[in-house]
Amino acid sequence: MIRISQVASAVQPSATLAAAAKAKQLQAAGKTVFDFSVGEPDFATPEHICAAAVEAMRKGQTRYTIASGTAELRSTIAGWYQKTYGIRYTPEQVLISNGAKHSLHNALFATVGPGDEVIIPTPYWVSYSDLVQMTGARYVLVPTTAASGFKMTPAQLKSAITPRSRLLMLNSPSNPTGAVYTRAELEALADVVLASDLSVLSDEIYEKLTFGDAKATCFATLRPGLAERTLTISGASKTYAMTGWRIGWTLGPAPVIKAMANVQSQQTSCPCSVSQAAARAALEGDQVCVETMRKEFEARRDLVCSRLRALPGVQCPIPEGAFYAFFDVSSSFGKTLMGHKVTDSMSFCLALLETLQVNLVPGSAFGGEGFVRLSYATSRETIQAGLERLERFLRG
Repeated sequence: MIRISQVASAVQPSATLAAAAKAKQLQAAGKTVFDFSVGEPDFATPEHICAAAVEAMRKGQTRYTIASGTAELRSTIAGWYQKTYGIRYTPEQVLISNGAKHSLHNALFATVGPGDEVIIPTPYWVSYSDLVQMTGARYVLVPTTAASGFKMTPAQLKSAITPRSRLLMLNSPSNPTGAVYTRAELEALADVVLASDLSVLSDEIYEKLTFGDAKATCFATLRPGLAERTLTISGASKTYAMTGWRIGWTLGPAPVIKAMANVQSQQTSCPCSVSQAAARAALEGDQVCVETMRKEFEARRDLVCSRLRALPGVQCPIPEGAFYAFFDVSSSFGKTLMGHKVTDSMSFCLALLETLQVNLVPGSAFGGEGFVRLSYATSRETIQAGLERLERFLRG
């Protein structure tokens, strides 16, 4: 009998992918499911990006690239950051990976290990804790609240730092809350970082999806010397509706990027050559498509929040970025809704899925018990129909 390793045994399946799998099972049984579980844009990848991939294939760009990604794409990304944020990177300070999740794994694997601590504000994206745990390091959770805008304060960060602290994981705009730290808030955190031995892994994958007056900030740009302590991670998935193309990237100090590339070379050899050509076209091409998608997400955000705030017992902070609503359903705990006893966010979501085929993700998966996450990366018609069913559920 083949034994399962301790590392693999400790890893939990992704809660968002597990929720999506349950929805697919019901769909396979012939039921109509209103699925709000997966953080994936519902738009088609823009045509000019697809055309670049086809052209790359026609030119024979279908072989291995170097492990760190093509020189052309790394140069394009370095130029994009200089143009967008005014920060200079060389192509040697850029690593292309198989999606931003792979970038996160590489960054953690190259920088932390047994005995180290990684600080994570909660609520946090479901994969962070398991990715840390897989390295042998320990994650330290710092709770935030809706009242604080789901943002960690400098005092909280300072209190969480110990002699074993190696890394802070930040995510703004945030999954699951949609919170966006202001520049001043990030500067205050940066000052705490620079006064310690801490480094930062800044997950900025939703940087182009902000609403109203909120603006994303590249953390590495905030203070002199901070870029040498920061790994910036982003990718093409959310901005350009390219989830399946699997292109993410990391920018940081050259020695760390080289170490990450060495790790990647033993894992996957290289990212997909055709996807790299497509990502280059995405970054260098017309950005009207990005703004079109952003505006639609903002309209959906407004629709979702207005509907949720009208529901009995629901408290819904207004998200300023990404495409998620993270709302409080704890007033339902202890009640029986449509024949199901609701005791926590997991039982709430299971009951809602089983009775009315509306699929949400429990807040407990994100370290935010009492809340549930709704992804509004779906049509307004689906949103309207799904929220009508949610209202029926809440009214029992």
